Amino acid sequence: MAARVGDKDASGIPEDDVPVTLEAVRGAQKTLSGVTRTTALEGSRHLSHLVGSPVHLKCENLQRTGSFKVRGAYVRIAHLSADERAAGVVAASAGNHAQGVALAASLLGVRSTVFMPQGAPLPKIAATHDYGAEVRLHGQVVDESLRAAREYARRTGAVFIHPFDHPDIVAGQGTVGLEILEQCPEVRTVVVGLGGGGLAAGIAVAVKSLRPDVRIVGVQAAGAASYPPSLRAGHPVALAAPVTMADGIRVGRPGEVPFAIVRQLVDEVRTVSEDQLAGALLLCLERAKLVVEPAGASPVAALLAAPGRFEGPVVAVLSGGNVDPLLMQRVLRHGMAAAGRYLSLRLRLTDRPGALAALLDVLSGSDANVIDISHVRTDPRLALSEAEVELHLETKGHEHCAALRATLREAGYPVLS
Repeated sequence: MAARVGDKDASGIPEDDVPVTLEAVRGAQKTLSGVTRTTALEGSRHLSHLVGSPVHLKCENLQRTGSFKVRGAYVRIAHLSADERAAGVVAASAGNHAQGVALAASLLGVRSTVFMPQGAPLPKIAATHDYGAEVRLHGQVVDESLRAAREYARRTGAVFIHPFDHPDIVAGQGTVGLEILEQCPEVRTVVVGLGGGGLAAGIAVAVKSLRPDVRIVGVQAAGAASYPPSLRAGHPVALAAPVTMADGIRVGRPGEVPFAIVRQLVDEVRTVSEDQLAGALLLCLERAKLVVEPAGASPVAALLAAPGRFEGPVVAVLSGGNVDPLLMQRVLRHGMAAAGRYLSLRLRLTDRPGALAALLDVLSGSDANVIDISHVRTDPRLALSEAEVELHLETKGHEHCAALRATLREAGYPVLS
């Protein structure tokens, strides 16, 4: 799905001023010199063939701390006064912003405290600690951690580092846009994930200031799409309960600073489903050999969902690669199922000697690989002479899945799911 964004004049530059300037982004680039990496821009033959023009992947998943977040965090902390630095900084995050603040503060010699939800993935907690932050687990969701961090700032005088709603944060993230123009001067469309809006807003400022003809497309998860209703209302609108596996863009309300920029400079906001996110993550892993988190794969999901809607050359920003291994396992399985390469079935058979072997014999002729099998003989739902089998199969596409179901039904096995 897609939504148009604010009206612009004929040149593509908005009539109203935006809260972050090209000069601020260029200043941020100087501040980050020698600190952050100029991440690679990799071509994708598969996506290029699909879209019909060159597609490049901007690999912020290979940035220090595994995401673009360190850019804005470093610029924000670097601009603090000596007294503010002495008071320390505090942040709240479930992952990427936490690690970015921790590393940035350590590099600048500033004490940092990061509040994280109690259910945050252990690898992200460990990484944040290893980058030098004091980690405090509080609450079940990031909003609760955020309230705790703000209270800590009020009580101690520490400076609260917002993940996206500050001009310095947006300027730092905008350095990605400058790099894109340097690496791909012929770019026609930039596609970027959209959560609170800091990255999309920063890229939009950098790119539109120098190349107003380039389209900027923001991508949100359908279950956490706060920008479409906010753009319709003309101001940030909060979602009651954003839900998506893409925690990097699971933001319930746009930031005031990035919203003002997105409204004026971003050309379109598109939404993608969970299935499309899973498929994009799988494609990045298999075709590009890149580990990308669901939020980072959202631009690829948008390209896969509507390849004909993007004028090339296209740059898709892979914003991060900090994916929890357990989530990766679930997402990959989900992505394989969405692509027809993984099939889960429940069926019933007569409980007699050799019945399971006969079922497996049918499967052996179907060219499906049995990954796992569960055989239940005692259950209140089953008749005395019945058994239930749950099968997990590796398959070769949707047509193969349909043929496999038909083969089982013809062999007399009722497929329950």
